[in-house]
Amino acid sequence: MAAHVKIFTTDWCGYCFAALRLLKQKGVAYEQLDSDDVRTRRWLRDVTGQSTVPQIFIDGNSVGGYSDIRELDRRGVLDRLLAGSDDHPPH
Repeated sequence: MAAHVKIFTTDWCGYCFAALRLLKQKGVAYEQLDSDDVRTRRWLRDVTGQSTVPQIFIDGNSVGGYSDIRELDRRGVLDRLLAGSDDHPPH
């Protein structure tokens, strides 16, 4: 079963567009959520420790932003995560 992917973005973020493009290239379905409000950004900061976007979650686990998923892809880990593997990278 494919992983459940959520990506928190804003309309003005170049890294968000790059992350969305990578996920589309992988052919993965994802849920895109707007994080351009204070409440969502505060929640993301509390959960991830980051104040930047995008913030990407795979099966409920924070995997970071665009640079993080690009690195996971480079290492060959991203495809396993997107396939729903239990192998989640340490953060």
